Amino acid sequence: MAVHLTHHQFTRTEYHHMAETGIIKPDARVELIEGEILAMSPIGRRHNADVDRLAAVFFEQLRGRATVRVQGSIVLSDGNEPEPDLALLRPREDFYAGADATPDTILLLVEVADTSESYDRLTKTPLYARHGIPELWLVDINRDRVTISRDPSGTGFQTVRIARRGEAISPLSFPDLTIAVEQILG
Repeated sequence: MAVHLTHHQFTRTEYHHMAETGIIKPDARVELIEGEILAMSPIGRRHNADVDRLAAVFFEQLRGRATVRVQGSIVLSDGNEPEPDLALLRPREDFYAGADATPDTILLLVEVADTSESYDRLTKTPLYARHGIPELWLVDINRDRVTISRDPSGTGFQTVRIARRGEAISPLSFPDLTIAVEQILG
């Protein structure tokens, strides 16, 4: 007799309840993707440094113009609560204490990829596009480049550009902010 295994699709309510009751430990590095609770890769030194470098630029240059969220969750749907490395959000006086960051409040997401490059590119990038995130930067530590993805659709981002050392990039929402790729990659 054949056994048919199915995956249980968790909702955000169930996911948060598991964290509240200790089923998911407070220090667990997990995120909810397509209703599944997925373990995230450990963060290495270079990954941390790239996130910190870019966060410093955003904090300094976008004070009062955007909320900069570092390795915090965003809500895409009831089955999707990823934790991008950086998010630029529309500013709110309460810093999102009274509301979730959702696609209509997200200006830019940044994923820094070291060991997670394949997962970020094949799973998270299409997820962000399907949910209408206007711009994604994938900082690829191993290939020494930043992939800028814009113009989301149900089939993926329609505009993709790769920036390397010696080039500069600007967020779509803040064209006056120019960042050298070296500022991100170190």
